[in-house]
Amino acid sequence: MLVAYALDYNDSQLTCRITLTAVTLEDRTARFTILIDPRKKALFERLCAQEDLTPSQVVRRMIRSYIEQRLGRPWTPGEEDPIVGGGADSRSAPKRRAPRP
Repeated sequence: MLVAYALDYNDSQLTCRITLTAVTLEDRTARFTILIDPRKKALFERLCAQEDLTPSQVVRRMIRSYIEQRLGRPWTPGEEDPIVGGGADSRSAPKRRAPRP
């Protein structure tokens, strides 16, 4: 478990409020392999390094953002898998590319 905190400081009243929140860590045991252009990968890695982030951190953030966008609400680790799309949505199932001749 990770503890996140927020600090609010009000200079005019000389008050300080600290909020502690328990955050459940995600289980990071699944591997996700993709094939991309080597130049795109190299640029992505350089851009991540400029923000002092690993490519994995950025990809996890993008995936989480996509999930929350599709759900229309925040997602928290540990909640049951929500049903997205409700059935016959053509975007819900991955499309298979036909083999090359």
